[in-house]
Amino acid sequence: MKPISDGHVAKPGLAVVEVAAADDETAFAIQELLATQWAIAPADRTTHEPGEPGVRLRCYLDMQQQPEA
Repeated sequence: MKPISDGHVAKPGLAVVEVAAADDETAFAIQELLATQWAIAPADRTTHEPGEPGVRLRCYLDMQQQPEA
């Protein structure tokens, strides 16, 4: 995954969330759960690092904004 930039965490309430899960379905379920509480910039795919178990997903969260309906 690309490095996290200063802009992603430039002020309180912004966060980068990385999920490690056994499969895509689980990773996207976690992302969906986060989206019910906060505004997020969702990921559209997971990544798999060769030699590491499972998949990873990164999404960007803004706790100051309400989630989109």
